[in-house]
Amino acid sequence: MNKMTAPTPRPGILDIQPYQGGRSKLDGVAHAAKLSSNEGALGASPRARAAYAAVAGDLHRYPDGACEELRAAIGKRYGLDPARIVCGCGSDELIGLLVHAYAGPGDEVLYSQYGFAMYPIYAKGNGAVPVKAPETDFTTDVDAVLASVTEKTRMAFIANPNNPTGTLLPAAEMKRLRDGLRPDIVLVIDAAYAEFVTRNDYSPGTELVDAGENTVMTRTFSKIYGLGGLRVGWCYAPAAIADVLNRTRSPFNVSAAAQAAAAAALADMEFFDLCLAHNAMWRPWLTEQMRALGLGVTESNGNFILVHFPKGDTAAAQAALAEEEVIVRPVAGYGLPDALRISIGTEDEMKRVVSALAAYREAKG
Repeated sequence: MNKMTAPTPRPGILDIQPYQGGRSKLDGVAHAAKLSSNEGALGASPRARAAYAAVAGDLHRYPDGACEELRAAIGKRYGLDPARIVCGCGSDELIGLLVHAYAGPGDEVLYSQYGFAMYPIYAKGNGAVPVKAPETDFTTDVDAVLASVTEKTRMAFIANPNNPTGTLLPAAEMKRLRDGLRPDIVLVIDAAYAEFVTRNDYSPGTELVDAGENTVMTRTFSKIYGLGGLRVGWCYAPAAIADVLNRTRSPFNVSAAAQAAAAAALADMEFFDLCLAHNAMWRPWLTEQMRALGLGVTESNGNFILVHFPKGDTAAAQAALAEEEVIVRPVAGYGLPDALRISIGTEDEMKRVVSALAAYREAKG
């Protein structure tokens, strides 16, 4: 009789360190300032909330599997061909589908040093090898990325702007990167924070998608649109890659409520402008306040800042913030043990952060 053994997962699965999201609660605190997940500071658009509520009477119906109305709304808002837009359960799902379709055992998936933690997780989950390219000044280094390419490279992921650093590559540098990669390498530009960028040398990557057959731009409704709880994202891709994604995604991967709320959010430009103005006011304010306390801050282009503390000081600083009912994100898992990422929140939340860290720094002398 053969000896019974437990089921064995594919190679690479057990090497994965599960993704750790930002903490959402503090023990004994009913309403902590949650600044750990880069959520929209002002919440969701009133129109989005109303559209979400209006779906309640049809919860027994499957959603539109093709997301036709939502894709049309995205196309109209951003001037894109809806036929080349694919919607997903957050942009995370689309990133995972791309890796599943274009990388497998023996292949390499390239990403920058402080890139989104899900890139190597998806690579390992598909049996591929994640390859990390070093950054310069917490910014993707195009030359380092190109130098990391091997004959086994099948994909490259660049978050632009990047999380958790907030840095970005100008459009010209992104083009140089695309031009330097082999045409059979899929470049995925993760532009989750694109709406927050105010620099005139930036592009989320639309023109690179249009220029060939090998570049994809992913986007999300979880940040400036404030719909993180609904999990809805999208990508713009060459027709052939869009076709691949539509063949492999789940048939009803975006709920009816998510589709309705996202389409309504796109139409509420007044609320969008309010959110953008709020971030444009409080991100530099918080940056200046942190620097005034003697702390380093990486210049950010998102709705968060990365604050650098003296070596070994982050745990105590995080605890001091928690004492004032403020939750922030440690980023040691990204190789940044002496930094905390702080999302831009409401005026009251921003002032609580400054007050707590000022008191902490003063107590330390």
